[in-house]
Amino acid sequence: MPDHSHTCLGCETPDLAFARHDHAPCSAEALARAEAVAAEKGLRLTPVRRRTLEILLEGHRALGAYDVLQRLAAEGFGNQPPVAYRALEFLTEQGLAHRIQRLNAFTACMHTGEAHAPAFLICRTCNLVAEAAAAPVQAALEASAAETGFVIERSTIEALGLCPACQAAA
Repeated sequence: MPDHSHTCLGCETPDLAFARHDHAPCSAEALARAEAVAAEKGLRLTPVRRRTLEILLEGHRALGAYDVLQRLAAEGFGNQPPVAYRALEFLTEQGLAHRIQRLNAFTACMHTGEAHAPAFLICRTCNLVAEAAAAPVQAALEASAAETGFVIERSTIEALGLCPACQAAA
């Protein structure tokens, strides 16, 4: 698995998300935005919800619910699956995290508080996930659906491939 640690320029774009960097500044910024959004909406970021988000923010990998549960249990938050599932459901419903269908896993939203239509670029080798802007793709999909009379209520765009580090290693 490639090493993705280096100096952070921010994780706002896929090329930087896949670049080697120190993820701590992006993680801290995303957590601060999440706390602000929760406060704005009058939502409670309970200790287990906050810790779940912190776990998701530790890197650009999507984590399964049981991976999150193991971490929470090791830290004394309980070891029953509903602990993780409820926290992940809350984070997803509030736009603080996304579910990656392809991996049956979750990743922190790197654009919390912004209206956006993300596409997820998933490395099939190292499972890194980058959140990319997909407004033009989303608009094309909605236009195509409208031609058939279909109204899209929710969509997830996921692309599977190789990140730059895994391409170089291949």
